[in-house]
Amino acid sequence: MAKRRSQQWAPVAVVQGRIRQYAADQPAMLVVGAGFTGCTIARTLADAGRRVTIIDKRSHIGGNAYDYYDEDGVLIHKYGPHGFHTNSERIFNFISRFTEWRDYPLRVLAFVENKLVPFPINCTTLHMLYGIEPTEAAAGAYLANARTYCEYVSSSYDVLTESVGPVLAKVFYEGYTKKQWGLDLWQLEPSVAARIAVRTTADDRYHTDTYQGVPLHGYTKMFENMVDHKNIKLELNMPYDPAMRHYFTFWTGPIDEFYNHKFGPLPYRSLRFERIHYKDVEYAQPVAQINYPDVNVPYTRVLEYKHMTGQKCPGTTLIREYPEAEGDPFYPIPRTINQELYKKYHRLSERESDVIFAGRLAQYRYYNMDQAVGAGIAAAERILG
Repeated sequence: MAKRRSQQWAPVAVVQGRIRQYAADQPAMLVVGAGFTGCTIARTLADAGRRVTIIDKRSHIGGNAYDYYDEDGVLIHKYGPHGFHTNSERIFNFISRFTEWRDYPLRVLAFVENKLVPFPINCTTLHMLYGIEPTEAAAGAYLANARTYCEYVSSSYDVLTESVGPVLAKVFYEGYTKKQWGLDLWQLEPSVAARIAVRTTADDRYHTDTYQGVPLHGYTKMFENMVDHKNIKLELNMPYDPAMRHYFTFWTGPIDEFYNHKFGPLPYRSLRFERIHYKDVEYAQPVAQINYPDVNVPYTRVLEYKHMTGQKCPGTTLIREYPEAEGDPFYPIPRTINQELYKKYHRLSERESDVIFAGRLAQYRYYNMDQAVGAGIAAAERILG
């Protein structure tokens, strides 16, 4: 990246005041990245009368939520499963302007001890594995006896041993974590394990949010509707160039990339996908997602998207996911050492008067889709008031 122009760094409060004034002076704004956060920013600005150009180095809109019809006519999510869920009425109403919904609460099974059992762990899981009565009371008693107390919770391992005990932590999480993150449970921040519920009821939904579903006509169509506005111009196959610095910019890519990895690259996990198609099978597995926690199985999960989309077509497609260290950045790795590195970049970003950083990669946070939308709305509102 070309050398940035020199500038006097001002206190953060002063810079924040300049941001709004600088943006107000711009005839058009630039959004880098056409995923959830970028498209949300662009549409929010466009609705307020601002002209916006969105660029993305990929050939398609939608970021990692992009979906498409594969060579056998099956609608699949190119970069892994995306079941939208939120408790925010405001965020749900915003997205619902651009799509109808197929009501779909994600259900997941895990293959452990040669059985497919519900995940997250619930009373049915414990009944199938250990023979306890499939009741809330029996599950509660089992977990109470299995848990171990941790005086100071400092890792995902501590969270899990306190919630399900060391045995279930090993069965369901230890191998999966090693594959997904390339790390042991004790090396990950508590927030990772805290994302996954543990239930004593028979509720087998992966999420319990008020609003759950997938866009009725697909994510790509939804994103196309979001940017269908007279004030929005979309440019695909268009990487960011420092010559674009004359625009007021919303950056949704990796923050370390914007600063040319000045302090070193931030670590991310990526994914590799293996496609398997069955021509004469309507469904090849009972649910959309099956997890494989065993560390000796090289993939983490297998997806069958017809369960999610409700598509009726001949045959079905399965996708196996293989986590990898190299490739497109999917997941910021939640470790204290990585957060310390991110903070160095964040301190630089706080002094920018003509750039706002928003989204999973720009803020180095493990956002869900609704949180990515919320980040986009918040970013746009910083200059709209």
